Amino acid sequence: MTTSNIPNRVQILKDNFKNSVGLPFRELLPEATIQEALNTLEIKYRRRLFDPFVTLWAFLSQVLDADKSCHNAVSRVIAWLAGENVELPSQDTGAYCQARQRLPEKLLQQLFTKVAQGLQNKVTQEELWCHRHVKIIDGSTVSMPDTAENQKIYPQPSTQASGCGFPLAKIGVLFSLATGAAIALVSDMLNTHDVKLARRLYEVLNPNDVLLGDRAFCSYADLVFVKKRQADAVFRKHQGRKQELRRGRIVGCCDKQVVWHKPKTCPKGLTKEEFATLPLTLTVREVHSYIAIPGFRTQQVSLITTLLDTKAYSTLELVKLYEFRWDVELDLQHLKTTLGMDVLRGKSPEMVRKEIYVYLLAYNLLRTLMWEAGTAYGVLPLRLSLQATRQHLDNFIPQLLATTGNKRHRIYHILLAMIVHKLVPQRPGRSEPRVRKRRPKAYPVMQQPRSILHQQMANA
Repeated sequence: MTTSNIPNRVQILKDNFKNSVGLPFRELLPEATIQEALNTLEIKYRRRLFDPFVTLWAFLSQVLDADKSCHNAVSRVIAWLAGENVELPSQDTGAYCQARQRLPEKLLQQLFTKVAQGLQNKVTQEELWCHRHVKIIDGSTVSMPDTAENQKIYPQPSTQASGCGFPLAKIGVLFSLATGAAIALVSDMLNTHDVKLARRLYEVLNPNDVLLGDRAFCSYADLVFVKKRQADAVFRKHQGRKQELRRGRIVGCCDKQVVWHKPKTCPKGLTKEEFATLPLTLTVREVHSYIAIPGFRTQQVSLITTLLDTKAYSTLELVKLYEFRWDVELDLQHLKTTLGMDVLRGKSPEMVRKEIYVYLLAYNLLRTLMWEAGTAYGVLPLRLSLQATRQHLDNFIPQLLATTGNKRHRIYHILLAMIVHKLVPQRPGRSEPRVRKRRPKAYPVMQQPRSILHQQMANA
């Protein structure tokens, strides 16, 4: 390999990235933005084939592909260079894997944040809820390879025998209600409570935001923390708080203002300094709603909110807003099932976190495509299918690579039209029985380490 060939090959791959996978990112994530982030973080890199730009492209295409192996990613790089008059790189994955390890975690985090903010800036006032940005919060878990490093930082559940389980990480994600894009992420070990993760995400809230969440986040301290960010919250009432029918001032049908008092003792998860800063009282609204949908386990819901203006935020608007809380479950399902983030491949905690950020970056890439397609053809972007968007993008990439100029833009608009063609049907109140039809394989659960099982097979 000669040094003179490297810049030429790198430029070819950069052009391919901008012309295909990078096309939707031309405004949100241009090469100049990546270079600016590298300069801000004072990241220096050598002139080699897998520089930060090419590595990021390959990493993005890797998580978007159904085959997420490093070998497939390197094969794609070779295929994109095969038609050019340059020396082809080795098929060995070592250089690419080392390049991924060199990518700083802060760089991926910063780029993910920039893309999320860029997409958020495209939302108009008419597309907001009561002219306010709503952000939905929730937590989930992801699995990773069973290595000693991963087990140390993200240990497997304590109920599983050593060597019989996989390390699990708890993640907390903040999504935009208007765009469906992921805005912020935090991660920790499995036994971390959702509220602990949520309090780290409150720093992302902007003034005038509305935070939507389930009852796990509905505590006195959390409502105060959200208000300190000059934002508001809409949470489902926690089951541990008693129903006080006679207290409060009625402000509407099934709607009243209630004064909450500071807890007498410091709750778990709060420091004494944080507890001392809490006000003695907090006025909230409590909205009661009934659910008459067959098959739903929940028959009635009590909402707690800091939105006290009944004219600007009516009871009906608050109830309708909470119905969108289910969207965060679908967004997490898209990340974990549609894109395959449920089972990660990183063999170290650092690579696991990098992989998660690249998944979120790829997810926001698809959301960007859906937004551009929806706004171009007058369709609500949230009604478009993320899986179909991913499939169309994968199928159109070879055509985008093979063309230039106006023809490429014409093909790109055909791609947007194909994405709009696949609408997710609106099925309000839909419910299905919680049963499985397909029977799983009748293999027993692994309850001993693999080494012991191998020894038992050898002695049999």
